[in-house]
Order: sequence, then C-alpha cells, then structure tokens
Amino acid sequence: MNVTAVIQARVGSTRLPGKVMYPLNGRHVLEHVVARTESATLVDEVIVATSTEPRDDVIDERVSHFGTDVFRGSESDVLGRMYDAARTANADVIVRITGDCPLIDPGTIDAVVRPIQDGATQYAANIFERTFPRGLDVEAFTFESFERVANETTEPHHREHVTPYYREESERFKTASITSDTVFNDSQFQDRDDLRLTLDEAADYEVLRRIYDHVPYDDILPIRNAIRYVDENDLMELNASVEQKSH
Repeated sequence: MNVTAVIQARVGSTRLPGKVMYPLNGRHVLEHVVARTESATLVDEVIVATSTEPRDDVIDERVSHFGTDVFRGSESDVLGRMYDAARTANADVIVRITGDCPLIDPGTIDAVVRPIQDGATQYAANIFERTFPRGLDVEAFTFESFERVANETTEPHHREHVTPYYREESERFKTASITSDTVFNDSQFQDRDDLRLTLDEAADYEVLRRIYDHVPYDDILPIRNAIRYVDENDLMELNASVEQKSH
C-alpha cells in the first residue's frame, strides 16, 4: 500500500504572499513542512503540489533542490491538482497537508493514516472535532474514494478546499475522527484548540519565529516542546486577533 503525502503550496497567498518561503531558523517554512511530513513512519512518499503559475517557479526550484518531488497543476482547481499528483504517484492512500504548517506533527500524521491502513476507513481526519492546535490539521483518504470525489464534485468550494465533500456527504463514506487523546497522553497537549500554530498573517509568523529561534532541536522540533514554550511564554497573545479563514 503506497501512502503518499501531498503538500499543497503556492506563493500567491492573499493574506501573507510568499509565506511558505519565509525563513524559520535557516530553513524555509515549506522545507520544515516537508521534513516533518517525511518523518511520519507511515508515509512512503511526499510530493509538493503547486501551481503552473510562473510565480510558483520558486517553489519548484527550492523543493527540487532538497530532493522532494514536485507536481504542478491548476492554481484554482486545487482538488484536481491533488488528484493528478496522487494519480501520478500511484498512491493508494493520500495524506493531505498544507504548506503553511511548519509544526505539523509526524505522530499525528501516523495516527490519522492508521485507520485507513487498517482497511475499515475511507476518510480519516483530525478536524471533525477540533481538539488539536491549528497547524496540526491532517486528512487521509483512499485513492479510490478520492477518485469518486474528483468525478462527482463541481461546486467551487469543493474544488478549492479539496475535502469538504467527504464531510458534507459523510453518510456516503466510511469515516474516522481522530482526537488529540489518541496522540497525546498528557493533558497539557489534549484539547488544545486554543493554540494557533499555522501561518496566515504576520502575527502568526512572529509566534513561529520565536518558537524556532528559542526551542532547541536537532532535525525535527518536537511539537510537545513547542507547546510547552508557547504556554510558558504566553505566545498566543501575539496572534490572538488573527481570524481563521473558513474551509
């Protein structure tokens, strides 16, 4: 079973253009996302899916430089881009990650993939009930079910946000909801929907910059250490006013 993680990334963000190329302790945001996703035990392959727009040439060049495959497709039809990337990779299971989450957790990725690998689930996610911080969102789904979604969906918000059809038509799929107590034993890390560890605006970047500048790590900064640092230094005061875009 080939488990392929597809990371959505583009330069043309409306709120913080070029955010995936912002530096964090010597690496671009996107490079952190790729490295952390590759560290998930159950992921076999990682692809960065960007657009064919010339402004995204920088993503193609940078990602290829550190040895990860790149797929380029439609900027607006993100679902189509994800589907074509997964089909090209001969994926059996697709893991959807967004390129603006430089603290994505490998253990959480594995927890979401596991029920798909067990064969009883077509779509698993940790966003049905929000118990993880923003920035740790993971979805996994079978290629077979995603092919159905790709063929059946025509609504613009389905094509732009890729997976709402699974949740809106959940009676048509075998689904699994992953909650934080599946991954974390310590109550400090459970039900932490109060934390915002994603990158949409300058205030988010300041939070992430401080974490990466001050929390010691080797290759992968442990998410537990990041959360401890955030709590000890009240970092959520910095981006408390940022509004999350609806998906």
